[in-house]
Amino acid sequence: MDISRIIQQQVETQIGVQKVIMLYGTRRTGKTTIIEKIAQKYADVTLMLQGEDMQVVELLQKRTVANYQHLAAGKKIIIIDEAQAIPEIGKILKLLIDTVKGITVIATGSSSFDLAYTTGEPLVGRNLVYHLYPIAQVELSETEDYLTTIRNLEDRLIYGSYPELWHLKNHQERERYLKQMVSSYLLKDLLTMETVKGADVLFKLLQMLAWQVGSQVSTVELANSLQINKGTVERYLDLLSKVFIIYPLSGYSNNLRKEISKSKKWYFFDNGIRNALIGNFSSLEQRNDIGQLWEQYFLSERLKYNNYRNYQPQYFFWRTYDGQEIDLLELYNGKLQALECKWKNAQAKIPIAFSKAYPDANFSGINKDNYLEWITTS
Repeated sequence: MDISRIIQQQVETQIGVQKVIMLYGTRRTGKTTIIEKIAQKYADVTLMLQGEDMQVVELLQKRTVANYQHLAAGKKIIIIDEAQAIPEIGKILKLLIDTVKGITVIATGSSSFDLAYTTGEPLVGRNLVYHLYPIAQVELSETEDYLTTIRNLEDRLIYGSYPELWHLKNHQERERYLKQMVSSYLLKDLLTMETVKGADVLFKLLQMLAWQVGSQVSTVELANSLQINKGTVERYLDLLSKVFIIYPLSGYSNNLRKEISKSKKWYFFDNGIRNALIGNFSSLEQRNDIGQLWEQYFLSERLKYNNYRNYQPQYFFWRTYDGQEIDLLELYNGKLQALECKWKNAQAKIPIAFSKAYPDANFSGINKDNYLEWITTS
């Protein structure tokens, strides 16, 4: 099935703008497919370069105006895949975009620290940033009817939404693919860094987070279990978020005495990756973590949906020390939207402490009957 990606449409609207378009996303989310489609669509005016090709690296290392103007002659689009592999890529992109008039540069990277750290200051004001995630339900809704979506919900809670899954024939092939993702590709970017000790520690850290989805996570407890210091755990968590494997929610507080504000919850962008880490692809009827799967699935789909429609609220969870809680708060322009996830179609009730503290906030319960309204409609 050919699934139309929203990011491709958004990137194409910027073609012709004198900017560097930076396309981030973890491996296997479809970045290369997107740029290949763009290159094919605009074949006559596109120059496609591979950042891991030594000849390309050598060619771009000659940072002269004449060299870049000669390279880009007759082209309006220059695409550099895996741009982070090119030394001093930031200075190269700056000179390209400043001296070759009438071009748009598209540079991809499989993690935000790769391009963000290597491009840095030179591209301030010259770049546009897009993030590509595993396939979102809002993208599937373009070609998938309601009945099909409902039938496929269990599979998405278990196997997630990486693009390659749509080409695999059965559950066994999907399990094999996701286990390979976790063992071979997921940590590849991080393991190239000199400050990362090794795959074992990162893998164990991710496993611990996978078991604690939806719960508050103590970095002290993680550090003690992994036998590393708290600062290293915090740095690894930051790096894992920069390769789009996990993301945090902080506790929201308006300085009420009973509100928890200093801890974080960590979620995975993809359920399939989470389930591969704990080695559990059992059907929902055989599981005791359905609530965690549902909460994580909805939160990730909501984040993807908001990002693709250029709506960027701040995200939090809310909890008091006596156990009242809300799964997701969105804060935008001073307004609070509270969302509580329930797998069973039970009526979600607004916590009394929250309604008293934030009487102007909107509250909604999310269940199987209404969740699509929050992740597929404008």
